[in-house]
Amino acid sequence: MKFRTEIEILPYDRQLSYDDRLLALGSCFATEIGRRMAEAKFRIAVNPSGVLFNPLSIVRTLRRYRDGRPVAKEELQHADGRWFHYDFHGSLAGDTADEALTRIDDAVAEGARALHEASAVLLTLGTAWVYERTDTGDVVANCHRQPAERFRRRRLSVEEVVSAIESVLPDESSGKRILLTVSPVRHLGDGLAGNAVSKAVLRLAAEELSERHAQVAYFPAYEILCDDLRDYRFYADDLTHPSPQAVAYVWERFCEALLTPDARALLPRIAEITAAARHRPLHPASEAYRAFCRRQLEAIERLPGVDFTEETAFFRSRIEINS
Repeated sequence: MKFRTEIEILPYDRQLSYDDRLLALGSCFATEIGRRMAEAKFRIAVNPSGVLFNPLSIVRTLRRYRDGRPVAKEELQHADGRWFHYDFHGSLAGDTADEALTRIDDAVAEGARALHEASAVLLTLGTAWVYERTDTGDVVANCHRQPAERFRRRRLSVEEVVSAIESVLPDESSGKRILLTVSPVRHLGDGLAGNAVSKAVLRLAAEELSERHAQVAYFPAYEILCDDLRDYRFYADDLTHPSPQAVAYVWERFCEALLTPDARALLPRIAEITAAARHRPLHPASEAYRAFCRRQLEAIERLPGVDFTEETAFFRSRIEINS
């Protein structure tokens, strides 16, 4: 008997290796997958401007990174003693305008550098519902808890999403790839019916883009959770976000389909070294621990294509301190 409808994901034609530079933008699901890639020592920048839920805010952020356009002080908002920008996460706000501008400009610089270097960009679309400012008509990435009357809420069409993303697609000749996913996180604030329509818009847009453009591919993270796992035990307590077990499963499927065989073969060896760096020994001054650290440095030397800068510095410092 079969109790699950597992999704068959064929290996992608252009898989990711440790030679790639990556940028991940989008919903909190992009942050989760990006975090796992960073832990696996891929060179990746994840949401420099903060979490982005809707496609138009993702596109607006990509344009800003592409153009390297700094934020002007006149673009900032001031409320409740904080300076902020509607295109950026609240973590980049500040008590003064200069503080906010410094944080925002640093984020833009990081994003611009990552986009310029990236051989692949991962975009996770979270919702087709957007909030537009009533004074300018601009779609905001974050409402910053401002009064509801300052915004209009509407749902994007498939055509709007496709057109917006097409406007920032790299030329196929550039070799830069775009990987689209639809976040499996449910937006219950939209209502279950509203959430279903929103995800349908995003899924159709992703399909259109991947069919029209050879440099665009789609990874079925949404389908894995909603159709393959399809059980509330794979959700967190809020019943909207995937559970750690579900995220781990999606990550496994991601690796199977999107990483080169050589990259996949390195994952367990990299995990051993990063786990060793987190290990706190009972006797840190012992010769046994120094020998342990030396073995880790030898293991790192056998993986020349992987960035172990932090781990190398850590193990060397433990040896020097205890010598």
